[in-house]
Amino acid sequence: MRKIFLFLIILVTSVVNLSAQTQVEISGDISTNTTWTANNNYLLNGFVHVADGVTLTIEAGTTIYGKIGTKASLIVRKGGKLNAIGTATSPIVFTSEYTKPGSVQEPAAGDWGGIILLGKAPINVASGSGQIEGTGDINDIYGGTDVNDNSGTLKYVRIEFPGVAFAKDNEINGLTFGGVGAGTTIDYIQVAYSGDDSYEWFGGTVNCKHLIAYAGTDDDFDTDFGFQGKLQFLLGVRDPLVADQAGTSNGFESDNDGTGSLNSPRTSPTWWNVTLIGPKATPSSTIDSKYNYGMHLRRSSQNKISNTLIIGWPKVGIFADGTQTNKDLKDGLWWFRNGIVAGAAKSVDSTKGVAGFDYSNWFTSNNNRYYDNNDAAALSNPFFLSHPNALPKVGSPALTGGAVPPGDGFFDVTATFVGAFGAEDWTSGWSTIKMTPVVSSTNEELATAQIPVKFELSQNYPNPFNPATTIRFSLPQAGAVKLTVYNLLGQVVTTLVNGYREAGTYNVNWDASNLSTGIYIYRVEANSFSLTKKMTLLK
Repeated sequence: MRKIFLFLIILVTSVVNLSAQTQVEISGDISTNTTWTANNNYLLNGFVHVADGVTLTIEAGTTIYGKIGTKASLIVRKGGKLNAIGTATSPIVFTSEYTKPGSVQEPAAGDWGGIILLGKAPINVASGSGQIEGTGDINDIYGGTDVNDNSGTLKYVRIEFPGVAFAKDNEINGLTFGGVGAGTTIDYIQVAYSGDDSYEWFGGTVNCKHLIAYAGTDDDFDTDFGFQGKLQFLLGVRDPLVADQAGTSNGFESDNDGTGSLNSPRTSPTWWNVTLIGPKATPSSTIDSKYNYGMHLRRSSQNKISNTLIIGWPKVGIFADGTQTNKDLKDGLWWFRNGIVAGAAKSVDSTKGVAGFDYSNWFTSNNNRYYDNNDAAALSNPFFLSHPNALPKVGSPALTGGAVPPGDGFFDVTATFVGAFGAEDWTSGWSTIKMTPVVSSTNEELATAQIPVKFELSQNYPNPFNPATTIRFSLPQAGAVKLTVYNLLGQVVTTLVNGYREAGTYNVNWDASNLSTGIYIYRVEANSFSLTKKMTLLK
């Protein structure tokens, strides 16, 4: 009981510390140049628009919360700018109101909307202009003729628990680009726990580097309506138990448009150095049935993909979908080159494929490699969700076989490895990814020693729940484990686990049908570490 009281004291102390900052609630339009400073925190209430001709500047280290129940979103209209420039040690954080110290509710995907940037770069809609999905506002339009349009700079920014639905099939993503131009700078961004896609590009020419899509619900990276940008160093990490129940979840999803037309410009982004870590760590792993493909490339899109690693996706690494998509593949108008697919049932597959075309030969002749198991890729620890280490081990095949990226001033030409990482961990400091040191693929004892002994605990799912929920924890090393549920008085409600467990991931179901509505606390103790979280029973 003393431990639970200590936990509650920590919460109270955090509330006191928060009071030193002033909270500023923001709603409506930002119609004059404005700066948000790190000595305040900001609460977005509903749709907040940055108007045409206006610049919103956000200082490094500033936290912005989305107000629950308002679909809070920051929308930068055509001609407006968002300059949110954090640092590796002081990132800017957009997050759920429920992450405030002292909150009695755990944050969850879809607690608020997200960030939407709208620009004047080309899209392939016949009129040259479109209304962005997710807001329902006819003034939220995007598209034009300026390929170098500038919507500002986002650097060292985290976007947490976004992705709320405005209406069915009309959702707000974590970070949305509508006709955003190449004058915009996007670098070092993490979208975590998004209720829809982590990132989606609707046309435009914006170039992006160092993007993380972490534990999202729908797709990691979604491209539509003639997006032509360049991208390098992207990481996608999936939660095996969380996927899109209204559709399917993939690493990439790409369309020219919703009908698969040949409208110009075609969706034809250029990707280099991507790692997509799927949900399936081992052949026996339990995953959500809605997980599909590492890449679902369809509806006449023409993606140009190089030096990319797809690991742990259950069905197919690359799925070419539709008559035109497959014809363009055969004709060399899009490609997957110098890549690796590991752990998927097949490297490549298609619907409406070209008769007589040898897809397996296409895959290997483009200097790609396929392994039927994840271990062959020899990444350090990719499936440990709270510490997903995508760095290649010494001797990993991902360290060789990559091509030299284009020397056009945007791409890093030294990144001749396959995937998002060579030896450098560019996630360190600013993101919530906590990678462990790179290890030798031939020294498993050393590999085990360098994995943190601290266990991983994910939020129970669902939460709130009625009447049952699943609490998941992962042990990198075997040892004694205790999982206990308490009420808010610190009284033990039940002990769900108490004993020795081998290393691995455990899903523990708790049926609370005999208990009343309220907040409960669960605590996991293992390997001399402990962690406590809240969950809500609603009846």
